[in-house]
Amino acid sequence: MNKIAVLYDAGQAVLSTFDLDEVLQRILAIAHDYFHLRNVAILLLDQRSGQLYVRSQIGWDEGQDKIRWSLGQGITGAAALKKQPLHAPDVSKDPRYFCCAKSTRSELAIPLMVRDEVVGVLDCQSDRADHFDSETIDLLTLFSTQASMALQNARLYSLEQQRARQLQAINAIAQQTTAVLDLEDLLSRVCGLIQDSFRVSHVSLFLREDHDLVLRAHHGTLTPCIPEGGRLPATTEPWAGILANSNTVMERDLCAAPAASRFFAESASRMCIPLVSFGQTLGVLALDSDKSDAFRDGDLQSLESVADICATAIQNAHYVERVKQLAYLDGLTGIFNRRFFELRIMEEIERARRYGTGMAVIMADIDQFKQLNDDFGHVLGDEVLRQVSSLFHQQLRKIDVVCRYGGEEFGILLTQVDAQAALDVAEKLRKMVEGWQFPGVPRPVTISAGAAVFPQHGKTRDELVKTADSALYAAKQAGRNQSCLGPLARRQGASS
Repeated sequence: MNKIAVLYDAGQAVLSTFDLDEVLQRILAIAHDYFHLRNVAILLLDQRSGQLYVRSQIGWDEGQDKIRWSLGQGITGAAALKKQPLHAPDVSKDPRYFCCAKSTRSELAIPLMVRDEVVGVLDCQSDRADHFDSETIDLLTLFSTQASMALQNARLYSLEQQRARQLQAINAIAQQTTAVLDLEDLLSRVCGLIQDSFRVSHVSLFLREDHDLVLRAHHGTLTPCIPEGGRLPATTEPWAGILANSNTVMERDLCAAPAASRFFAESASRMCIPLVSFGQTLGVLALDSDKSDAFRDGDLQSLESVADICATAIQNAHYVERVKQLAYLDGLTGIFNRRFFELRIMEEIERARRYGTGMAVIMADIDQFKQLNDDFGHVLGDEVLRQVSSLFHQQLRKIDVVCRYGGEEFGILLTQVDAQAALDVAEKLRKMVEGWQFPGVPRPVTISAGAAVFPQHGKTRDELVKTADSALYAAKQAGRNQSCLGPLARRQGASS
């Protein structure tokens, strides 16, 4: 009766909490104290790998709790496979015994069962041979039944708590992302929110550009192997499959993978989720962990919901960005307008000042454009403007900016150039226009250009534009079809 009372008290103690770690500690403490066990452990079954691993233990030798057992391996694995308690009165005579503590002389392994399914094993070890008599085995078996119930309740409670946290995180991400319309701000904020909410080591966002995936933002604790803005070929696996089929890919063990396939040095497992909006795959949301097999199938639905929210927010930001771009485009020529010129010149001056690099402003004007309109009509004049704009755009680098400043005048911003390079660019554009055959125009079309360089000709927007305008005026006064650097400075080109 005393043992039954002890068992009742032990069962009540085990069932009094839903915290999984606390439940495990109570199970071990009760088995250790009430049943006088030197070494006791709870091993849980990993359903994916089919292996038992030590979740909590008392008395095992150092390092032994890191080992995994397959079903059927050792006394614990055999008990889990057969779904019944197994007793070794003298472990030295039992070939199934696997040494976890040198002090062990006898062992009892009891499977922890929930609805005829094994969830783990209660492993009891004593430093005395024949420690477990039939009555003790029966009592521990009854105790293991209550422990199994407590363990399952704690796991279900933990799962519900996790789902509640994930739902709160999804709601928070949805609320915060819908209010952000700037793409760069959105991408950065999304990475931070997901990393904090889902407790992963690192979050990355790759967006699709042509045939590549570009790393646009990332946030976390791992060491990047590729820089922000780095590109990955979208035609290689696993990206090709993710983008083509819109399927999520879990990579459970990256430790043996080539270093080139990892985004972060410490990454041990990864989940890649496609960003899909209205049937269009915009990119990939990548979650990295510094632990192998860190992602569970139960997390997939929540994370895919987050990815869908992010994809919609990114698509909305894209739409806003396109509208902004349309506001900065000239309707006739398709190049940027003066509004964009004024925005970018301030950015380029600040960048040049911060990094100590050069930048230049070129003001270019089509010579005698009014006469061309008068002689051949405005329709042909508009076509000349479009073709000159196209020539400028083709001849400049992607990092440079060409804008229609007004009428037949163009403003050009060059990045990381000195005075001679700026003058060379102006000359190249002048010669290209001079040699171009404009359909319907029987005479040559020419331009004049003036250039000013930061910081030699000015350190502010007004100083640079005024100097470039003065140089353009000097080129006009000298006979047109010329390029000048600075006010009445060096000139190149032939008069026409």
